[in-house]
Amino acid sequence: MAETSRSGAAVLVPDDRHTETQCQLLAIGAAATRAGVSERSLRYYQELGLITPSGRTPGGMRRYSEEDLERVVRIRELQNLLGLNLDEIAVVLRSDDRMAEIRQVYRDERTGAAERRRLARECLVLQETLRATVEAKRASLETFLADVDARIERIRAVLEDSDPRKR
Repeated sequence: MAETSRSGAAVLVPDDRHTETQCQLLAIGAAATRAGVSERSLRYYQELGLITPSGRTPGGMRRYSEEDLERVVRIRELQNLLGLNLDEIAVVLRSDDRMAEIRQVYRDERTGAAERRRLARECLVLQETLRATVEAKRASLETFLADVDARIERIRAVLEDSDPRKR
């Protein structure tokens, strides 16, 4: 829940996503700038369920935490590094979220050995699914690269055949 500090900046009142300390929240413009995306992208990511702003002002304006910005950076990395589309990213983020939940339960001293084993099996499935997603992307890139290499060879052959020094 967001409240206003003496300086007028929104601050986060602790909830289930944050610790006891209050965290500074950013307006959408500042958050977009810090994350290196547009305000429209932040809204779109929210619309798709990829992020959820940590708070809102009494007037309904979105407010973003550092944790929210880290998630946006993760989205951009998955887009730029792996070339995943937003649907694929949603699957990865849900898997990341589930892994975080599993870690929390696994580390709880009250969790028994059988439950830890079940959680470990679930983690394995999540990681194998992620690997399959990345492997499929890699295979697509290799196919694309092979096509580019073939075109390069055809162009070199044309240049070789039309080289006046070779006649």
